[in-house]
Amino acid sequence: MRTSGRPDAAYIHVPFCAHHCGYCDFAVTAGQDHLIELYLDALGVELATLGHPRPLNTLFLGGGTPSHLDAAQLRRLFAHLDRWSPREPGAEISLEANPDSFDADKAQILADLGVNRVSLGVQSFHADVLRVLERQHEPRHVVPAVLAAQRFIGRVSLDLIFGVPGQTLAMWADDLRRVIDLGPEQISTYGLTFEKGTRLWKQQRAGGVTALDEDSELAMYQHAMEALEAAGYEQYEISSFAKPGGRCRHNEVYWANEPFFGFGVGAAAYVDGTRTLNVRNTQDYIKRVLSGEPAAFQSETLEGEESARETLTLNLRRAEGVHRNEFHTQTGFEVNALAGPAIAKHVAAQLLIDDGTSVRLTRTGRCVADSIVIDMMG
Repeated sequence: MRTSGRPDAAYIHVPFCAHHCGYCDFAVTAGQDHLIELYLDALGVELATLGHPRPLNTLFLGGGTPSHLDAAQLRRLFAHLDRWSPREPGAEISLEANPDSFDADKAQILADLGVNRVSLGVQSFHADVLRVLERQHEPRHVVPAVLAAQRFIGRVSLDLIFGVPGQTLAMWADDLRRVIDLGPEQISTYGLTFEKGTRLWKQQRAGGVTALDEDSELAMYQHAMEALEAAGYEQYEISSFAKPGGRCRHNEVYWANEPFFGFGVGAAAYVDGTRTLNVRNTQDYIKRVLSGEPAAFQSETLEGEESARETLTLNLRRAEGVHRNEFHTQTGFEVNALAGPAIAKHVAAQLLIDDGTSVRLTRTGRCVADSIVIDMMG
């Protein structure tokens, strides 16, 4: 676990989408493909602020929909990355994609550019669920996209969403069976959240959709843990299940609270103890960067106990939990000095395990992780 120094991980945000899904709260730009070339210009300028090439061990291209870019645009994007962020031998290069914008031709192009891991936003195999989420792809798009990724890229991660209005436990169990049958290295399961300001949130407020009750959501999450474990997937983080050797190394950087670069509209970065966040509007980002202004509009430096508590809560997301010696080395604080009473309370309630070496969530504890985290913050 690295505690300081320049990052060897970077996130690149590609905001362009064919359609902005109703539940999505990310920095997304839909129906404005005429901005792509200018955006790539700006990304090149922002990357140049590194001053000199920074070799990377992990690179993650998220969105938006990076696979929405055409072949020439992808090559141009990776030319910038090759210039400023060369990859170390064995580096993990991940890219997010949607099933309807990913085929064998796109997979071949990405493989030639060095991408060795693809994360596909499947979300569900049920048309009714996809309709509520306002996803553009159809169930029939999923299998060809997965097979193309497996053939040309190799490592594949599939995302699913549970707790969608109208979704039943039987539908969710069917989704899990189908992704397991496809044999991806990783499966991520996310409970639907109604993010303020999104179309789905507005629909809920207006009574157009009704959120699933907590008991139904809990039953879905518990079923996912049981079914994926039975299929040979290890739950290595609250939402992430992987086959042996299939973990996302880039995301593990986040959960260990290690430093990382972030480039592009809405991208976050954590460098030298300071977190920054770039502007979330694509046109504002292009204008700022191409005029020589910083892309970031928000900055926060956490020190001492605040930083240590943040590390504690992020570490708790991992199956390994908080390793006492590593935590002390990273933060300079003892775990018990920060959260001893909270740990004891949750151990007594069988929500945490404390074996003296590490503190980690039990299976039941994973279901109420948010409330445990609040306690840990003091």
